[in-house]
Amino acid sequence: MTETLSAEMRQDMLEKMLLTRYAEERIQELFLENVIRGTTHLCIGQEAVSVGMAANIDAKRGDTVTCTYRGHGHALALGMPLKSMMAEMMGKASGCSRGKGGSMHLTDMEVGLIGTFAIVGAGLPVTNGAALTAQLKKTGAVAMSIFGDGTANIGAWHEAVNLAAVWKLPSIFICENNLYGEYSAYEDTAPVDNVADRAAAYGIPGVIVDGQDAEAVYTVVKEAVKRAQAGHGPTLIEAKTYRYMGHSRTDPASYRPKGELEEWKKRDPIDILSARMIADGQLTEAKLESMRKAAQDEVQETTEWAMNEPEPSKESLFEDIWV
Repeated sequence: MTETLSAEMRQDMLEKMLLTRYAEERIQELFLENVIRGTTHLCIGQEAVSVGMAANIDAKRGDTVTCTYRGHGHALALGMPLKSMMAEMMGKASGCSRGKGGSMHLTDMEVGLIGTFAIVGAGLPVTNGAALTAQLKKTGAVAMSIFGDGTANIGAWHEAVNLAAVWKLPSIFICENNLYGEYSAYEDTAPVDNVADRAAAYGIPGVIVDGQDAEAVYTVVKEAVKRAQAGHGPTLIEAKTYRYMGHSRTDPASYRPKGELEEWKKRDPIDILSARMIADGQLTEAKLESMRKAAQDEVQETTEWAMNEPEPSKESLFEDIWV
């Protein structure tokens, strides 16, 4: 049963989803303007997974998160300052990775984000390392790894889930199943109907949740955290969600069936939560519009600030390296 959250928690989730939505839309524009280089992978449509997950993370306790290159929303939901993220997008020295990581390499240990990983599945073994640390030190911390449906087909995924199950690590594996692994439909690449079905092979719970409902995501993640802290090991959560944009900035997503995007937009995560809050008397249409404008203004102000920030110095090439 989905837990009904307090008005304060709901508002925090809604604010973060709005900020993520408008930040992602602006990031796409900045790429087209050649302000941001490289590539990017937007999470528009998947914001509920980010906030539902992040509301269970306590960085002070030592909780950690790893995620994919589609991790801008996770970073913001966890509490990374928008300035820190936007500056990193533009390769500025004031960015979270000092301008050296860009879109696919966001890191902020103050909010528990070990990092967003450009290599598919690379975060899962790292999450197990963090989970093992928590287990050995008995801190009560949990380690989460967030990945896409395509990741569940690679070796590192199976190795990580297997090891976590054998050692009963406080790892939580969250699959954002947005129906497509890059350009391939899930049904064309997997022999089972659900990613969560694979949990049975490792003797751990497999839970399917509505990835468009922030409160539903929060509830199942909360249960997984309790299980991990009790010493019962990992949980595999599959959030059924959808990305509105293509895989990356150059992908028009022409492989999607006609009308599919429009159907998913009818269950937009922002609309679902805001409508629930309005029905419960916690939000008005006027307040919602005010929140939208505040998020848009913050994104625009931050963008202008980041554009004027300095780029990393040549000397910084030799900083933050091992050899």
